[in-house]
Amino acid sequence: MKFPKRKALRTRRERIPPLVLRFSVSFIILSLFTTLWSLASPLMSIPDEAAHTVKAAAVARGQFLGTSGQTQGEQLKVIVPKYIADTHALSCYAFKVNITADCSPGLSASDRQPTEARTSAGNYNPLYYLVVGLPSRVLSGEPAIYAMRIVSGLLCSLFLAATVLAATQFGNRKWPVVAAGVAITPMVLFLCGAINPNALEVVTASAVFINLCLVLDNVRDLSRFRFNIIVVGVSAAVLANTRALSLLWLALAVVAALLMFPLRDVLLLVKNRLVLAMTALMAVAASFGIIWLQTSNTLASLLGVPSKITPEQAFGTTLDRTFDYAAAYVAHLGWLDTTGPAAVLAWWSCLIGGLMVSAISVRPWRLRLGFVLLIVAALVIPPVLQAQVVAEIGYIWQGRYLLPVILPMLFAAGLAIRFRDFPTSPFAKRLTAWAIGLTVAAHTAVFANALRRYGVGIFAEANWGDMFGAPKWQPPLGWLPLTLTYLVVMALAGILLYRHLFNGLAPEPNLQTDEPLAHSTPGSLHE
Repeated sequence: MKFPKRKALRTRRERIPPLVLRFSVSFIILSLFTTLWSLASPLMSIPDEAAHTVKAAAVARGQFLGTSGQTQGEQLKVIVPKYIADTHALSCYAFKVNITADCSPGLSASDRQPTEARTSAGNYNPLYYLVVGLPSRVLSGEPAIYAMRIVSGLLCSLFLAATVLAATQFGNRKWPVVAAGVAITPMVLFLCGAINPNALEVVTASAVFINLCLVLDNVRDLSRFRFNIIVVGVSAAVLANTRALSLLWLALAVVAALLMFPLRDVLLLVKNRLVLAMTALMAVAASFGIIWLQTSNTLASLLGVPSKITPEQAFGTTLDRTFDYAAAYVAHLGWLDTTGPAAVLAWWSCLIGGLMVSAISVRPWRLRLGFVLLIVAALVIPPVLQAQVVAEIGYIWQGRYLLPVILPMLFAAGLAIRFRDFPTSPFAKRLTAWAIGLTVAAHTAVFANALRRYGVGIFAEANWGDMFGAPKWQPPLGWLPLTLTYLVVMALAGILLYRHLFNGLAPEPNLQTDEPLAHSTPGSLHE
């Protein structure tokens, strides 16, 4: 039997378009991450996952809306298989870091009889749930829930891969790629591996922003960026029909991208038929999202306890907690009861802080306009929204809600500094290798710590030894094989990132590499 020669293999590989290869590799790696998180997290260990699971199973059976009264926070009634209805009883460990996941009674695959269940997500937009709920029509019991998680992760990985691909397509691509490495935190991957539409709005908002920036950056050669134009339209359409605040995130992503480019470049977009078609798609999708919000009264499902706190007090308190919420941008797992290791939070604070300071210091001023808008939005939106609802449902804001702003903000920072020289000295290469290595270790530490929390609990005394003894709870396939697999995949991603930064392909033709903003000089931007 003859094996293909190395030259023949290289020829076949070279036939694969570079963009297809980059997208495929990104999607596979991201899908592995989300799948591993799907398996590592005990069922219903993500905030409100039971409510979203019931909603997904109901929508998959044609129940887009359930039955309910008219009072604030009243959960809707739907009919789902009994094993789906029983998911509310699985989170016995919620809010208690010393209680392991073995307290969960589990689910029986034979319990498929139609049962009434309640869900606080009953009147949410059905688009996400229609896709994620499909495995519950084929499988039953715990395998069905894990399959629903994996499908959610694959869906999110598609948009996240399109985001990473766009970062690699800029003529000056290295800083945007660095921003991607910083923005995809453990929290993002954790959410993507769960049944919760929060993850989908995070990745679609990021895809809209960076792909629109790429299109604007190459507005005079759009024939080579048709895929990215389609990504903008599809991502925007999905984002507009995800959650109650998704239309706000969509508006911010679009406006922030437009602010980073001259008006004359923005106006050139209207001459492209595909752009007009995707704009029409966005308009129709946004209209449907607005109609759904108004007719289904989505905001009425928000749970909470009425408070006597005044809106002014709520505004000030929420603003004061701005940096407390920041832990959720990196690693605030479970029912907000498991924060990542302190060293991980400190490391990401350095990465994010360095990126943000670099962006705010860059010139000309237009390069940082989108970044400034998003950072102001990140500071102002939480207290404003919390002040509006505090009297009716109390304090409900969580840091993860703002991730659809935080990720585009970090990408905007990377785009703002993309024309700055990327250091390539031997020292810079060693420094980058160490930084990537520490990031790989940080990701893995968060993953392992989450498994420890559910396997043996977290106490004042270190108990890692118990994990190698007899953990009270184990995920499918075992905690150690999952952790080692996660480390291997993360290391592979780190190697690919390093190679892209220092051994990547030369800038693609017809992409500007010397002048910031298409066909503009710094002097024309009024520093």
